[in-house]
Amino acid sequence: MKLEAIVLAAGAGTRYGGGKLLAPWRNSVLIDGALAAAFAAPVHCVHLVWGADHAVADAALAIAARSSDRDRLNLVYADRHADGLSASLIAGMGVVAADADGVFVFLGDMPRVPHGLTQTMAKVLENGAVAVTPDFSGRRGHPVLFSRALFSKLDALSGDHGAGALLQGLGETLVRVPSPDDGVLFDVDRHEDLL
Repeated sequence: MKLEAIVLAAGAGTRYGGGKLLAPWRNSVLIDGALAAAFAAPVHCVHLVWGADHAVADAALAIAARSSDRDRLNLVYADRHADGLSASLIAGMGVVAADADGVFVFLGDMPRVPHGLTQTMAKVLENGAVAVTPDFSGRRGHPVLFSRALFSKLDALSGDHGAGALLQGLGETLVRVPSPDDGVLFDVDRHEDLL
């Protein structure tokens, strides 16, 4: 299967006070964690969607160069990023290869996604699932892996809610894969989330 990844990193991080994705995280910055998870996934290309802060794109380039993944990184500017999460997702979907079988959607403020989990998710998609999400303690997490069958529905999203409603409507065609830890739920919205 040919899979690609989108990392959504276009928001202004207003609840954080700005500059969230460049906040110190372990030995790097927050966006590094999300990119590392995306590069660890079984994907040909990682599309980082940026918008509110050009420094995020610069940081992504430096991170990819340091890890020898520069050739797999594609920067995508979401010119309508202020319209919400769906506009950023649509910008990312606009560059996904026409022959891709599926796309992972990662969130830039989720740095602790278990790296081995995406391999399992890809196998589930290959076995016929329409979409795959991780699950921890009965809660659906990220990243989400969408099959090509959903690409047109992703392109039709609007508002600041992402694909949550789309996923809820999938019923049993959405497969939830158990996650080994809560990294699939851990996201950073405020300074205290990093403590």
